[in-house]
Amino acid sequence: MITTQMKTQPIQDCIKDCIGNTPLIRLNKLFPEKHINVNAKLEYMNPGGSMKDRPARFFIEQGIKNGDIGANSHIIESSSGNLGIALAMLSRLYHLSFTCVVDPKITKTNLKILKTLGANVVMVEEKDDQGGYLKSRIHMVKKLLQELPNGYWINQYANEDNWRAHYFGTGFEIAEQLDEKVDLLVMPVSTTGSIMGTSRRLKEKYPDLKVIAVDAVGSVIFNAPSGPREIPGFGASRVPEILNINEIDEVIYVNDKESVEGCRELLLREGMFAGGSSGSAVAAIKQLLPTLDSYTNIVTLFPDRGDRYIDTIYDESWVSKLG
Repeated sequence: MITTQMKTQPIQDCIKDCIGNTPLIRLNKLFPEKHINVNAKLEYMNPGGSMKDRPARFFIEQGIKNGDIGANSHIIESSSGNLGIALAMLSRLYHLSFTCVVDPKITKTNLKILKTLGANVVMVEEKDDQGGYLKSRIHMVKKLLQELPNGYWINQYANEDNWRAHYFGTGFEIAEQLDEKVDLLVMPVSTTGSIMGTSRRLKEKYPDLKVIAVDAVGSVIFNAPSGPREIPGFGASRVPEILNINEIDEVIYVNDKESVEGCRELLLREGMFAGGSSGSAVAAIKQLLPTLDSYTNIVTLFPDRGDRYIDTIYDESWVSKLG
């Protein structure tokens, strides 16, 4: 009989106390090269299903602490899904009203989860001048702020607590979990809060760390030409205010099909059922491999679960329509 001794976790008082302390896994099957070590932080194992649990908790608790959020506050945010779900979960715990502004590219699953968690959902239909919906969503948020009493906009693209949540959370944990030097941090981006906060913390321990952002083809975060993108939560049609481009050493662009292929290969080789931006990270690392001729220790991050993409990335008919 084979027995496995498992590490136990203490009993928590609340679901929010389960946010963070996610595992770091070596991707030995997907990247078997002897001179390459790829470690993935499994952020999809947060209770809300994504890394957005971290900033959601930080936004609300800091807002309460500094007096910006009170008992009658109505939280408002624009989201493609994950932050909205995390805010809906935390708003329920803190007995706060929450309205999430979404667009037609939100997955059916995420939309159902938001409504099930009790969020008020406002759908925008008109595309912005970049061909996406982000600016249209922001316009709606500002309209709601004028209409809803005690409205409070989280504003994840400009809120400094976004990167701070990952500095004190994700980055701190990775620094504690790894014993050897980290050479490359390869992370998919959208608001850039996760890459900013995580890299700032890791660079305190590993000053020579090279920071590589993985962006979507068609995203304008790093001033590339705008274009159509189909995978939500990856890339953006605006430059985040919290981004300091001087802290990014390199940008790798991944298209929708490459993201899908990365997800499929991750599932096939490692048994990990992850979302679109996780596949993008895998695709980016595969692009890097030919350039790495000496031992390289890589850290990446898998932001969300694959079940939220069951009608898109993991649906053959949806994939067949990609350009």
